Order: sequence, then C-alpha cells, then structure tokens
Amino acid sequence: MRFTAAIRAKVERQLAQKLSPEQIVGVAVRAGRDMVSHERIYQHIWQNKKCGGHLHERLSTRGKPYRKRGAAKDSRGIIKDRVGINQRPTVVERRKRFGDLEMDTIIGRKHKGAIVTINDRASGILLMRKVPRKESGLVAQAAIEALRPWKPLLHRATSDNGKKFADHQLIARKLQLDFFFAKPYHSCERGSNENLNGLIRQYIPKQTDFDTLTDEFIQYVQDQINSRPRKHFIFDTPSNEFNRLTR
Repeated sequence: MRFTAAIRAKVERQLAQKLSPEQIVGVAVRAGRDMVSHERIYQHIWQNKKCGGHLHERLSTRGKPYRKRGAAKDSRGIIKDRVGINQRPTVVERRKRFGDLEMDTIIGRKHKGAIVTINDRASGILLMRKVPRKESGLVAQAAIEALRPWKPLLHRATSDNGKKFADHQLIARKLQLDFFFAKPYHSCERGSNENLNGLIRQYIPKQTDFDTLTDEFIQYVQDQINSRPRKHFIFDTPSNEFNRLTR
C-alpha cells in the first residue's frame, strides 16, 4: 500500500484526534478502507520530527521513551486495614464482567488539585472527577459520587498504595464493593488505569494548572476517551463495550 497524499492527510487528521497509529490502522481495517501499516505511520512521524515537525507530540508518550520505575523504598506508609491484591478473587483477572474497577489520581501543577480516574477492567469505560486537593476524604467522596449510578453493578475495586485511598473502607461501604491494593511499584497490576492516565495526559499535560479546568472540560475529555477505538476491542469503543456488558 502506497503512502499517498490522501492517506497521509487522513493519518495526520486522526493523529490530531489523539488516535495512535495502531488505532488508525485498526479503524481503517474495521471499515474496509485502504491504510498503510502502523509501522509506516511511525516512520512518517519520526521523519516529520527530524524535519522539525510536531506530529510526535500527538502520541500518548509525546515521543518520549518509557522509563521503568525503580525499586526505591516505598515511603508512603501503611494504609490501615488494607487488603492486598493477592487476596483478590481470580475472576477479576478474566475481564469478562462489568464492575471490577481500578482507581488512581493524576496531579496538577505544583501538586495542586487532582483528578480521580476510575475505569472498569472489562469495558474500559472511564470516569473522571476533579477534586481541589489530593486528600483521602475528597478522593473518596468523588469516587462515591461518580460511581453511585452503577452501584448495583459493582463488585471490586483496586488502587495503588497512595494515602489518597486511606478512606477505602468508606468507598467500600457506600458502594457495597470489596477494595484491594496493588503491590507497591507494581503498576502492571493496574495496567488499564495507568494506560488511561497516559491518554488523559494528551488532553491535560503535566504542569497543567487544574484551577483552569472546568467540570465541562473534564467531561469532554472523559467522553473523548470513551469514544476512542481500542485494539483490545478489535477497535470498537469502550462506550459500546459498556453498553454491551450492561444492557
């Protein structure tokens, strides 16, 4: 397949819409349209970068290499009554049912403000709520309010070991679910949430002043991500997968 001017223009429009090269190809294949390989798209992006272009900035990594976190000593303390992920039922790993969640936060400039991010492991659907400070009470209340409409469908939640989830028992009691904690520095145990946080950073880069973000913009970002095709769903969207699992 030749990388024609028409295909190049289509690729660059979809990169501007935050789609990855793999998503661009997957959507084209699903629709029966001509498209070059994702490797060829990456070649175009890197060539553009060498020539002073900015296509690489539209990737979720902004063209930066992934850096593995070191095994530094965990100094965040022990959360009272935490239950480790090793006690979580194996059914959660299968990703076949709606209601098994992952939770985290992303932080604003100068550590002011936070956005609570919650995703369902099976459907990939994302919820986002802004809080003025990364305090456990505020995080818990935001999570409870966001998830209350889904309460009858919920089973289990998993978070990291940050003190922001010190009020995990309140979340568990209000939503009638079981709450578990991943091992320190084992982000792969919440891989879906880590990936979604990376997608959110395409819209809300690091060093963003969260005071400038309206609830309407947070909702816009949430809707955009839930409408993006995913390779895991054969390039269908989390919104459609959510509807399939909950109807």
